[in-house]
Amino acid sequence: MPERFSQLIKPSSRLSSLTGLVRKASSLGGITPTTRISTSSLSMPLTLYGGGGGGSSAGSCSSLIGADGKATMQNLNDRLATYLEKVRSLEAANGELERKIREWYEKRAPVARDYSAYEKTIADLRKQISAMTQMNAKIILQIDNARLASDDFKVKYEAELALRQSVEADVVGLRRVLDDLTLTRSALEAQVEALQEELIYLKKNHQEELLVLRSQLGGQVSVEVDAAPQQDLMEVLQEIRAQYEGIAEKNRRDMEGWYRGKFDALSQQVSVSTEALQSSKSEISELKRAIQGLEIELQSLLSLKAALEATLRETAERRGEELARLQGVVHRLEGELAQVRGDAARHGEEYQALLDIKTRLEREISMYRRLLDGEDSR
Repeated sequence: MPERFSQLIKPSSRLSSLTGLVRKASSLGGITPTTRISTSSLSMPLTLYGGGGGGSSAGSCSSLIGADGKATMQNLNDRLATYLEKVRSLEAANGELERKIREWYEKRAPVARDYSAYEKTIADLRKQISAMTQMNAKIILQIDNARLASDDFKVKYEAELALRQSVEADVVGLRRVLDDLTLTRSALEAQVEALQEELIYLKKNHQEELLVLRSQLGGQVSVEVDAAPQQDLMEVLQEIRAQYEGIAEKNRRDMEGWYRGKFDALSQQVSVSTEALQSSKSEISELKRAIQGLEIELQSLLSLKAALEATLRETAERRGEELARLQGVVHRLEGELAQVRGDAARHGEEYQALLDIKTRLEREISMYRRLLDGEDSR
């Protein structure tokens, strides 16, 4: 029971007189112990006081004392004895009432509940929620990083794919050039063979012409031995022979030089094209390996992203369930707190009502005392 309530009903001479007067007022006004005391019922002792239901006032007492003092004093003594007897009986009833009020407050007193366990649980859950929130933020950051890395790898993959397509197009072009060069080389080789055959034919023809000329010159020499000198004819033949041989040698050298130049140029062009083709093939192989590596890494990142998203969904669902449970606990605690506050407000109202009753009864007591003091003085 609260301390202020215990002070209100603490046994004392003042409270005994108060409750005695309440019982007296109740008996005079027809109020039962279960009847609620109101202002109208508390004002009844002022109008009914006079002992034995006489209803006399201070003026009537003074007239009686003036007429017959002894009879009046005897009457007052009888009334005082009756009043004291009633006070004693009312004090006993007041003690019983105090005991009942004390038992009632002991039964209705709010039970102090220990919320420390809930506070610890709530603090732990708040820590878990904070940790899970941080973990959730880290997972979201990892997902964003994985998404950015995936986008970066996609861009690199597209760039490498475009480069691969460009290199493949270059390779196709180089293959066409190689085919053209092969055809040109075949044509040049055919031309070289034709020129060689022509050179052989020219050499053979030259040899035949030389043989014909020699035979002709030999016949003329035999004929002209006796007719003309041989020195001038031999010189002419040697000059003609030298001219033919010079022309043939010059043609041969020119043909061989032109053939060697064409062959060297074609060989150099073919070697350059072959090197470019080998370089393109090696670059394509490297690009294929890089693309395969990027595809594997992209698949791993996509798998990691899917796993992180699944973990995020599970974490969000679990946190939602825990939050719902915590909200239920909070609502229950709020309901209990509202109930406690309602009980406290109701007890405060009851205390205020008792305090008002106490104040009114004290005013009644003071009025009774003034009346008794006035009668004693007379």
